[in-house]
Amino acid sequence: MMTTENWIAVCGLDDIPRLGARRVMLSGIPVALFRTGADRLFAIEDRCPHKGGPLSQGIVHGNAVACPLHNWVIDLEAAEARAPDRGCVRRLPVRLEGGTVLLDAGAVLVQAAE
Repeated sequence: MMTTENWIAVCGLDDIPRLGARRVMLSGIPVALFRTGADRLFAIEDRCPHKGGPLSQGIVHGNAVACPLHNWVIDLEAAEARAPDRGCVRRLPVRLEGGTVLLDAGAVLVQAAE
């Protein structure tokens, strides 16, 4: 992995299918990277707030993902379950540079200590 200050290259944009996800490990935390149909990127902890299901295996629609275990819908922008369900997930800073997806490792470490 390449490091630029706190930003770490984790994969290429083409490694994440449109309307899909890819799971990576960063500082011992499973992170789900999502790519929307409009090529927006989101990074959240790969754990549903309901029963801990792997969100990276869910179905992406719009700016949301449906958990594969019990169909909870997680809004990727708000990092929260949509009503009537309640719960939140940790969202991580993500950016794209020249086709490379980067995560802010410093933010991951800070959030993991909460």
